[in-house]
Amino acid sequence: MEKIRVLIVDDHPMVLEGMKALLSNFEYVTVTSTACNAYEAIDKLKAYPVDIAIVDINLPEVSGIELTAKIKKEFPAVKVLAMSTFKERSYISQMIQNGASGYLVKSASKDEIEAAIVSANEGKLYLSLDINTTDVNTESIPQIPVVSRREKEVLQLIVDGLTNPQIAEKLFISLHTVDSHRKNLLAKFNVSNTASLIRIAIKYNLVNT
Repeated sequence: MEKIRVLIVDDHPMVLEGMKALLSNFEYVTVTSTACNAYEAIDKLKAYPVDIAIVDINLPEVSGIELTAKIKKEFPAVKVLAMSTFKERSYISQMIQNGASGYLVKSASKDEIEAAIVSANEGKLYLSLDINTTDVNTESIPQIPVVSRREKEVLQLIVDGLTNPQIAEKLFISLHTVDSHRKNLLAKFNVSNTASLIRIAIKYNLVNT
């Protein structure tokens, strides 16, 4: 399998080095870069392709919660794993609401971190074993379906207001293929019309607006 490309964001150098050393033991993971704050993280995401960003919540100036929302808006394909010493429900819920694919406490074991990375990469939600999931408001956790890269491109163009023929021309695909993608997206998001699809896409930061 292709290696999962990871960015680690934490303002403590020892944590960064520790995580890099730990992840180097996973054959299927490569750490593309590290960052010590939100601004540096965005720069690194622009410079290096990344599949997963492991983000500390307690960052200077811009919090990990705010950074997660920004990452999901500007780099929707990137999965975010929250990492923190905090176990409070409010932090967890905010991270999940902002698009995080999982939440790890810093005392997590190697096996837990491995499970979280695999889970996030597969588009699933992961919560640390140290977190009492009954304390998390699961109703606030968005059940976002996994969409393919092509479906995401079509979704973005739908939000941009393009018609099916225009989308077909822009992506160099057939009109039938565009229609199939549109129908698949409606089914995946369990909506009956384009307006509802657009509202959900914007609500969960799946597209740029």
